[in-house]
Amino acid sequence: MTLAREAAAPPLGTEAETNRAGPADLRLVGPALAAWAAAAFALGAPGSAVGLGCAAAVVVAALLLWRAKGRASGAGGRFPQGRAAGHRRSAGACVALAAVLLCAVAGAASAALHAADVRRGPLPAWAQRYARLTVDLEVTDDPRMTRPKVRGSQRTPPALVFTADAVRIAAPDGTVTEARTPVLAVVQHRDPEDEEDGGGTSGGDSGGEEGAARARTGPERGAGAGRGEALSQWRGLLPSTRIRVVARAAPPLASADRMAAVLRVTADGPPTQVEPPSALQRLAGSLRAGLRDATDGLSADARALLPGLVVGDTARVPPELDDAFSTTDLTHLLAVSGSNLTIVLALLIGPPHLASRAERRGVARHLGLSLRGTAVVGGALALGFVVVCRPDPSVLRAAACGLITLLAIGTGRRRSLLPALAAAVLLLVLYDPWLARRYGFLLSVLATGALLLLAPRWSAALQRRRVPARLAEVIAAAAAAQAVCAPVVAVLAARVGLVGVPCNLLAEIAVAPATILGFAALAAAPIALPVAKALAWCAGWPAEWIAGVARTGAELPGAEVGWPGGWVGGLALAAATVVLLAVGRRALRRRWLCVLCALALVLAVCRPAPLTRVLTGWPPPDWRIVACDVGQGDGLVLAAGDGTALVVDTGPEPRAIDHCLTALGVHRIPLLLLTHFHADHVDGLSGALRGRSVGAIETTTFQEPSGQAAFVRRVAAGAGIPLARAVPGERRQLGPLTWEVLWPGASPPGVGTAAGEGGFSGPNDSSVALLVRTGGLTVLLLGDLEPPAQQALLSAHPELAAVDVLKVAHHGSGYQDPEFLHRLAPRLALISCGVGNPYGHPAPRTLAALRAGGALVLRTDVDGAIAVVGTPGRLSAVVGGRRSRRRSRASGDRPSRDGARRGRPSAGCLRWRGGRWRRVGRRCGCRVAFHRTGGESPPRGREAHRIAREPTRRRRSCGSEDHASRRVGGSEGRRVGGATDRRACGVRAAYDASCVR
Repeated sequence: MTLAREAAAPPLGTEAETNRAGPADLRLVGPALAAWAAAAFALGAPGSAVGLGCAAAVVVAALLLWRAKGRASGAGGRFPQGRAAGHRRSAGACVALAAVLLCAVAGAASAALHAADVRRGPLPAWAQRYARLTVDLEVTDDPRMTRPKVRGSQRTPPALVFTADAVRIAAPDGTVTEARTPVLAVVQHRDPEDEEDGGGTSGGDSGGEEGAARARTGPERGAGAGRGEALSQWRGLLPSTRIRVVARAAPPLASADRMAAVLRVTADGPPTQVEPPSALQRLAGSLRAGLRDATDGLSADARALLPGLVVGDTARVPPELDDAFSTTDLTHLLAVSGSNLTIVLALLIGPPHLASRAERRGVARHLGLSLRGTAVVGGALALGFVVVCRPDPSVLRAAACGLITLLAIGTGRRRSLLPALAAAVLLLVLYDPWLARRYGFLLSVLATGALLLLAPRWSAALQRRRVPARLAEVIAAAAAAQAVCAPVVAVLAARVGLVGVPCNLLAEIAVAPATILGFAALAAAPIALPVAKALAWCAGWPAEWIAGVARTGAELPGAEVGWPGGWVGGLALAAATVVLLAVGRRALRRRWLCVLCALALVLAVCRPAPLTRVLTGWPPPDWRIVACDVGQGDGLVLAAGDGTALVVDTGPEPRAIDHCLTALGVHRIPLLLLTHFHADHVDGLSGALRGRSVGAIETTTFQEPSGQAAFVRRVAAGAGIPLARAVPGERRQLGPLTWEVLWPGASPPGVGTAAGEGGFSGPNDSSVALLVRTGGLTVLLLGDLEPPAQQALLSAHPELAAVDVLKVAHHGSGYQDPEFLHRLAPRLALISCGVGNPYGHPAPRTLAALRAGGALVLRTDVDGAIAVVGTPGRLSAVVGGRRSRRRSRASGDRPSRDGARRGRPSAGCLRWRGGRWRRVGRRCGCRVAFHRTGGESPPRGREAHRIAREPTRRRRSCGSEDHASRRVGGSEGRRVGGATDRRACGVRAAYDASCVR
């Protein structure tokens, strides 16, 4: 949303006004695009190639200008009038093409010079050697905290990153060099406890300044406070500040990167300041700090969101709110763009289409300012806007467009917004060629161009169909921006948002009040903080509305759908958008078709559970256990009634477990059990709590790693959920579920001893192990138990016998006890692991051991989410989405004929046939049950393995045709082909009625 949005509003009023606007002025579009493309190419091309290309382009441009001059002189009167007009058009075309070539030359030359400047100096060479340097840095951007990530069982601590210019470099050999080389600084505080337990803030933590410090007690509180104060000083660095750091240099990820090196700083205290920031930056910093102070008393969402809406300060925005804005395509509200500048300038000059007329409005008219005076004041406001909000791509583009428009107003020239946009792009690319490769700049320009070119026409079309004018303008603007930006978003995020347009429409009504009141609070804070607090309180209401729209939209099951990423996916989405627009033009002519399309979109977004189950087969109607696809981690759901479930572990990421529970229709969790505190089991906790009623959280008795245990306590306390610890021998019942806690024992591994002492591995061997019974099935959940704990578990429970379903310990790692697996002899083994994980999970020897025992092995990295249904006599497994196994061959799994296909998500079914499990039922939702004659269970263990290895001719004695009997409407035993009775084999497959079309 840009300054052009308000400026383009007048032509959207009526169809007549749209027609009077005339054709779009595209003369500057070609040169701007040529400079943009040439700059993007030249940044990564060799200098010699760029030089040759520029020389060739200059020669061609000179020839075109010479030809244009000849054509223009030939049209002076020596030819008939018609032929002279043709010569003039030809001359104009030659001049236009020459301008395009010259602008491309300018863009390529500027880019080549900027790229060469980055590679100049000693720093790139030292970075290639990973040298340790003492560097003076001049900060060029606000420091920001990275979001912590889960790697294996640990959570990486967050780091502070900012861009800077290296102005003085002291090398290891003692040489000191003065330079100005752009670098990326990554600051991590040395915290021995965090390094040991992987502590830090979680993806589900409150984030921002308040979430940066960990909860501490006792004597540690002082040290924690000291680290928090040092961190706040690093975060408080203002642009233009000079600091001195000792850092390890490293090369950037890409050779054509804007940064010459990455400096990794390990800090023990506050930064060492060499020079203070400039007066202008101190003023801007005080304004931003004043706005934060004014919002301190607001609700959590308003306190986090209001600084982001006004000046782009997102330090307080928690990760879950940021994810919600991303899902609903509202991120542009947090990346300060032209809409903010539009509102500020609209207060000064009034509606832009009246700015140069006698009936103009705004503050400038009441102050008696002339047009030129208004333009000067508006220009000062635009420059101040850039300083306070920081020169991000969208801010620079909006300011350039605004300054060009103000220049047109001040000089009395005709304002044409599309040439203004093209001129702004051209000037910005020449000034900073690195913008040509920034996706933020691309999205900003695309959105603005859509508002100028597509929105007026779409608005007029809607108004012709009796849509109110203002509503038509808002709908057209949101739809146009969404249509052109969606392919770029697909390139970056491999997704397509379905709720972007309605969420933008709902948020639009609150953007202007929040921004105006927020800017008023920003201006009043240095003068009268109580007044600023009152204004911020008023602005908090619309800010909360926007946050509510984002959260509500993100919670819808169909808020976004997966789409192929990369440029191939982006181009495919662009083509699909063009086709949909062409079809949509015809659909608008038929009201019933519009209603039908709208209803289909609503159903796709809301995804009612009964309809979803009919169309996709997921989830199966009588599921008992689901292993959610949460990546490299665990997340298990056990059905306990309508909308009620027992949840065991939450995986490493909140969104994955949230989506899984939403798809299953779970809205009530009486008990959420966390087997141990490793990040790949607990970091998704906030996602499981989101929008659900949770009775209690139960954990293991071993409170390590301490940082992640503290995170669980913080999240539980913030949600008002009681915490308890699992007690060995504890037995509970929840609906059809009953379970017993088998492990850890009264003295859990690691308590009072160092990790690894006595063979135990601390947190892993302290995992809570549950023996669950549901619908007659016995299910054993092992957490991450390793062989020492597995052997101790067998010793403590000698009565433990074969089970129906086993959740394999530790994601199927190779560290398993063979006797333990032999004793359990599971019929179905579930392994929860991530695609392409670097740990080799599941291990080939674990897979071989399970299969040798006759178990069917299903894994989330290949099969997606896995649902277990049925009873001991009719046990079934339904997979929610098969993937290609090509990426999993390193793990030792053999790619099957089904798995070797390209991994399009679809439900699949498995049944016992011919002495072994087989994948059948390609139709989504087909659930296959199996049992032996007389109600016995299918063969398992050594018997199943022996049957599976029998010669093919012996198995075929049961009949080579399909002798299965279908169960349709209760008529069991009806044969469908084949003369030989399947019961001669002792195994009968009974198809459920849901499989029959």
